[in-house]
Amino acid sequence: MKTDFSEFPFSSEQNVKGHLIDSGIMSSIMNLIIRCGGSYHIDEFNVGHTHDDMSSAKFKIYARTESQLKRIMDDLVDFGCQKSAEELDAVLLQSEMDMTVPDEFYSTTNHRTEIKLDGKWRVVQNQRMDAILVCSKSGDNWNIDCRKLRNIKKGDLVICGYQGVRIQPEFRERDREEFGFMNSDVSSERRVRIAVSKIAKTIHDRKARGEKVGVTAGPVVVHTGGGEYLARLIKDGYIDFLLSGNALAVHDIEQNLFQTSLGINITSGEPVHEGHKNHIRAINTIFRHGSIKAAVDAGILTGGIMYEAVKKNMPFALAGSIRDDGPLPEVFTDMSLAQEAYSNLLKNCGMMLMLSTMLHGIGVGNMLPGYVKTICVDINPAVVTKLADRGSHQTIGIVTDVGSFLASLYHELKK
Repeated sequence: MKTDFSEFPFSSEQNVKGHLIDSGIMSSIMNLIIRCGGSYHIDEFNVGHTHDDMSSAKFKIYARTESQLKRIMDDLVDFGCQKSAEELDAVLLQSEMDMTVPDEFYSTTNHRTEIKLDGKWRVVQNQRMDAILVCSKSGDNWNIDCRKLRNIKKGDLVICGYQGVRIQPEFRERDREEFGFMNSDVSSERRVRIAVSKIAKTIHDRKARGEKVGVTAGPVVVHTGGGEYLARLIKDGYIDFLLSGNALAVHDIEQNLFQTSLGINITSGEPVHEGHKNHIRAINTIFRHGSIKAAVDAGILTGGIMYEAVKKNMPFALAGSIRDDGPLPEVFTDMSLAQEAYSNLLKNCGMMLMLSTMLHGIGVGNMLPGYVKTICVDINPAVVTKLADRGSHQTIGIVTDVGSFLASLYHELKK
């Protein structure tokens, strides 16, 4: 049965280009149009002849009302679609006061984004999701930056609406090819072994390209015995920065000062007398010296993750939470400052390892551009699902014990 386009008096011609078939983008476009109550007609579809060739399509979308058409067109921007006609420059409106923007503001995704200004497409800097695009001009050059709402100042030029906005969605299935075995029928043990090998190769590749490899980790890393191997990875230069919270640092320091983790002896697995006090004693020891670095310099802290970070002069940012004891002197208790510290360290990040931390994993995922290789290791598969649900679709999940994973990764890297 042919579609009666007379029912859809409003229409718009669209273009899209990319790896449309193997990444599933084209089917997503068609599904979106139908789901929104519209219809479509494909006028041209040029399929790439090789794995590296892009495909292109020209199609028309139809809608029953003008508002329905606008909604469909706005949603299609996220798939890289543009009007077939010459695209106009983006709309710029001034902010009327600090920490506010016009109601029509464009909210960013984590995909590569370009903005058309003065007839030219210009790349957005510091790409991340859920931010505002702020523009400034110096001579003939425009700078377009992703900025959090709280950092907006009166008079800032803000991108509004979808006109003149072009994004390049990541081709998720293609990016996942090297980890395609994760969905195969091989045993889970073998999948983890293969994954570790591929992650080690990716770390070497990213480092060779001059990109940073970062880690965000939770205290489970310490409790499962992975702290020793994360410390070795830092010492040997495989990790460039660390993002975490108070708990990871406290329990790492507790383990190295008192040989306990949550009051349990790390060798015998038995609780020790008044062991429940040891994490407070660890915080107290660091405060007595003024900082983690000062405790290292004084020869009090002689091993562990934080020790190696200090000795390697590797940057780290620790974000506090409402449940923290202490917290340690280096911990950011102002969440705005913590976010800024995280964001600064994430610049030029080529690969991120998220190790058993749902809280910090989701937070970091929101800050990362979609093209950063992201590996999430957790014994709980729901953690990976939550990351994907919140827009971090580039995340590759590995369900395993994080302590065993870090040991395997370290030995694979040292081969």
